[in-house]
Amino acid sequence: MASHGLETRGIEPVPLAERTASTRTLFPTWVAANITVLLLTMGATLAVTFGLNFWQTLVVGIVAPIVAFGLVGLIGIAGKRGGAPGMALSRAVFGQRGNLLPGALIWVARWGWETINAVTGAYALLTVLDVLFGIRRGTALIVVTLLLFVTATFAISGLGIDAVQRCTRWATWLFGVFSVLVLGRLLVDTDWDRVFGRGPGPVSAVVTGIGLVAAGGMSWAPAAPDFTRYLPGTASSAAIVRNTVTGAGIVVLPMVLMGAVMASETPGLAVTADPVSFLGEILPLWLAVPYLLIALVGMLLINAMSMYSAGFTAQTLGFRVSRPWAVSVNAVISLILGAVLMLATTGVIGSFVAFLSLLAVAFSAWIGVFGVDMLRRTEYDPVALLDTTRTSAYWYRAGFAPAAVIAWALGLGAGLLFTSSDWFTGPLATGNPIGEYGMGWVATIAVSGLLYAVLPKPAVRETARAGEPARVAV
Repeated sequence: MASHGLETRGIEPVPLAERTASTRTLFPTWVAANITVLLLTMGATLAVTFGLNFWQTLVVGIVAPIVAFGLVGLIGIAGKRGGAPGMALSRAVFGQRGNLLPGALIWVARWGWETINAVTGAYALLTVLDVLFGIRRGTALIVVTLLLFVTATFAISGLGIDAVQRCTRWATWLFGVFSVLVLGRLLVDTDWDRVFGRGPGPVSAVVTGIGLVAAGGMSWAPAAPDFTRYLPGTASSAAIVRNTVTGAGIVVLPMVLMGAVMASETPGLAVTADPVSFLGEILPLWLAVPYLLIALVGMLLINAMSMYSAGFTAQTLGFRVSRPWAVSVNAVISLILGAVLMLATTGVIGSFVAFLSLLAVAFSAWIGVFGVDMLRRTEYDPVALLDTTRTSAYWYRAGFAPAAVIAWALGLGAGLLFTSSDWFTGPLATGNPIGEYGMGWVATIAVSGLLYAVLPKPAVRETARAGEPARVAV
């Protein structure tokens, strides 16, 4: 259960009596999920690399969070319907065994997110020590800062939903103060004639920019029910989507615009391997300190939210441990991979962008199937979700739901055909609008969703028993 202390509840559905949360809690949750300095880099990339002007960047900053977090909000409705984490509800769609396929891929993908975030957070801490105290980084200090960051992340995510939500509320206020400070400096120091005098870039670059910025946001979709499962079944679905989109948009839009405007004076922001240190060194001290603080807090909370959800995913994959111990598995993985990345490579941005492009396809295949399933399913059997044997209503055929598994696999394959990154380039990634615009995730959602819609679905038998948590219909 969730309380002001440790949350002990795992993937089991939340009883109706404990589902007393408000949709208003989603606003600061999704604010915190987007407080990343990498959005500044993306904004600079839109201006410098893609050649977009201020107004085109404004369009990207508005449309991208609406598209990405509109999907996140819609998937979040499943949480209030079933009262369980996203990857547990996914068992109803893919089958008890079939769910292991997307679950394993999504879990592994989160290793990358958490590793990148841990490295960026550690860099922020290293820069704070350098700017304020003149302490230069070395191998030992790198390892210590990374350990401190991952430990703090684990502490928040391990405590559970109450700790996460309390921290996100404070982060929302901190981001507001930071935004006012940066806006004040930009108004005074920016050559606005240069900013607004810039010619427009190609429309194709606008579409590509929307795809790039939206890709990162969509990766939160499988985790969306994790933050809505304490909502009562009567909670407004529209309010869930609205608070999700506005919470994300109020961060994404100004951060992307700030990055684009900053790039007019410091174009190196678009290509720097370490944006945290880059801006920490060129900003005046009065602004560098709050900037570094918000960068550190943002990465900390993004990682905490990711690890919180990853703990549930680990449990659905068969890790028979309590939720805090399941979270610790990802903490150890991000610590090891983060140390390798920081000590063995010179930068993180190239890897981050390459990871984003592949990650969006991996998550999008699940979104297409799960999202279409939500159109026909308004309730989840709490007993069947936890029953991993052949007696479960969600056992289907040998533990697999054929329609969902086939649609997911073919959607994933189709998306990869249109995807290009430093790690992999699909055969259709060039020479067509989908590939050229970086919209492989759109093809993935469309193919997986349409296939699942037309393929025959197995019947679900009733298994709810007296004394078990009641299902909630909407």
